[in-house]
Amino acid sequence: MRILAVDPGSKRVGLAVSDPTGTIATGLSTVPAEPASTLAARLAEVAKQQDASRIIVGLPIQMDGKRGPAAVAATELSRGLKLASGLPVELVDERLTTVAAERSLIAAGVRREKRKLSVDRVAATLLLQAHLDRGKRDR
Repeated sequence: MRILAVDPGSKRVGLAVSDPTGTIATGLSTVPAEPASTLAARLAEVAKQQDASRIIVGLPIQMDGKRGPAAVAATELSRGLKLASGLPVELVDERLTTVAAERSLIAAGVRREKRKLSVDRVAATLLLQAHLDRGKRDR
């Protein structure tokens, strides 16, 4: 059962997918966030291509626990994805995944220009791996 992870951003949306056993997350790519009107359909197509059985969407809750505009947009995207894909879609707290992704890319010596292009994909991978690990612990 593969899971597609979506890390929504204002410019790019990072994607990652699990292996069929739900153990390992692998980064896929990023897709442009615009046009927003077709984003859910484009992501549903990726889910279909990856043979995903469900989707998780990163929910960028603020550090104080409040939901800002980015969280509202992620919630809307999750609703659209559920309709477009027909798959179960779950919102998952993604606090600090982008920060962790940025730090790991810096530690790996990735130049600033390439980091911009990779950070959303790496964040989606970290989000999915944490989700998979939590699921294993909860069993």
